Amino acid sequence: MSTASDAAVQLVADLGERKLTVAVAESVTGGLLMGALTAVPGASDVLRGGVVVYATDTKASQLGVDPDLLETNGPVDAEVAAAMARAVRGRWAADIGVATTGVAGPDPQAGHEVGEVYVAVVDSVGEHVERFSLQPGAGSADSEQVRSRIRQDTVDAALGQIRARLGSL
Repeated sequence: MSTASDAAVQLVADLGERKLTVAVAESVTGGLLMGALTAVPGASDVLRGGVVVYATDTKASQLGVDPDLLETNGPVDAEVAAAMARAVRGRWAADIGVATTGVAGPDPQAGHEVGEVYVAVVDSVGEHVERFSLQPGAGSADSEQVRSRIRQDTVDAALGQIRARLGSL
């Protein structure tokens, strides 16, 4: 079992013990976070649902992220990540909302370097957004490998951030 799978198994168990639910809004991870969670038996007890909002305009149309915020800050932004997490938490009536946004490559996007990602976790206590500068592993010159590594590292970071927030709930 991979590290991400181990982390997802542990997170699902922790959420179940605490009787908490989670909902996911993904951009840069494109469904990988939901995939990691749904691969765990019993995830249906804690996972409310999620959405992939890959295109910038879908963050507004599907989640209600303020179009002016998206226009001003762009999609790769801490405030945008927090808005996505708030929206998915509310719309899916979950205890915890989590969102991922960033640049997986192969090229920088609107002044943001490849590997710049934001993970936001919103719960009843508050909001936590973390910026990560993820670097592809050694020997990852191929753009597909770089994208894959950054997306997987973002999933790992999101699972870790959710678990970290459980301590304050």
